[in-house]
Amino acid sequence: MMSVKEIKAPIEAEMKEFEARFRTTMKSKVPLLDKITHYIIKRKGKQMRPMFIFLTAKMLGKIGDDTYNSASLIELLHTATLVHDDVVDDANERRGFFSINALWKNKIAVLVGDYMLSRVLLLSIENKKFRSLEIVARAVREMSEGELLQIEKARKLDITEDVYFEVIRQKTASLISSCCEAGAVSVQREDEAQNMRKFGELIGLAFQIKDDIFDYGTPGKIGKPTGIDIRERKMTLPLIYVVNNADRKVRNELINIVRRHNENPKKVKRAIELVIEHGGIEYAYSKMLSLRDEALKCLTHIPESESKNAILGLVEYTITREK
Repeated sequence: MMSVKEIKAPIEAEMKEFEARFRTTMKSKVPLLDKITHYIIKRKGKQMRPMFIFLTAKMLGKIGDDTYNSASLIELLHTATLVHDDVVDDANERRGFFSINALWKNKIAVLVGDYMLSRVLLLSIENKKFRSLEIVARAVREMSEGELLQIEKARKLDITEDVYFEVIRQKTASLISSCCEAGAVSVQREDEAQNMRKFGELIGLAFQIKDDIFDYGTPGKIGKPTGIDIRERKMTLPLIYVVNNADRKVRNELINIVRRHNENPKKVKRAIELVIEHGGIEYAYSKMLSLRDEALKCLTHIPESESKNAILGLVEYTITREK
């Protein structure tokens, strides 16, 4: 399997240039805002979304200002949603660091997220990139709808597999599909925009299922199952499969734990055991692999290149990562 460093190799120079440009787009005349955005930039993650944009763009054409602008728009949007999500979820940590709301309180965190969304609008208008704005605006709408649909369904615990896929398509996959579509559009490859959008969506779905599986621990690896999703009453694919396919006794026990005993560590452990025992993880894993295979078909007609090889490596990394 390729490492993140190897995947980034074809776009290493572009990613460095992007980081410098992104810092500029985040600048403000308000010292408090600059302090917070500096904190955010210093604690960036693996930057998978910019990687999808730059690798898609380089695989299909020549990277220029449009690609850098598109990457800035998506990263601003992604950062804004993370800041807002931490407020919504009342989370004190993000990637092992204090969240913005933990350090500066909810009001400031919401305003920082709003500021970033305003930068998305202004950057698009300043550069007259209305097609990029369309892609990003669609992602904002879908992510919000997905979050609200999940909240609505979590109350009833009656989520079907179809509804689950609709939620994760909007909540998670819409952003990765936007990255791949924006990457194609940024190098004037409108002919590949819809194909790359579909590719990104399928990878985004696989990415989320991998996250679902993490909640139950990694077979053969050190590390206990977290059970966080069960504690938060989130109906993820392994759980949905068992609830819909196991016998009534197992189904009732699982629903009872999620509904009434989700704070009890022993009961959560029991729920994890039931899901594993009744094939929930195996089913989710097979779904994840079939989504990956479907995504790879989208790339078969694209000529071989270092960037294509790296994007294939990024797909494999997405489903084999251990955190």
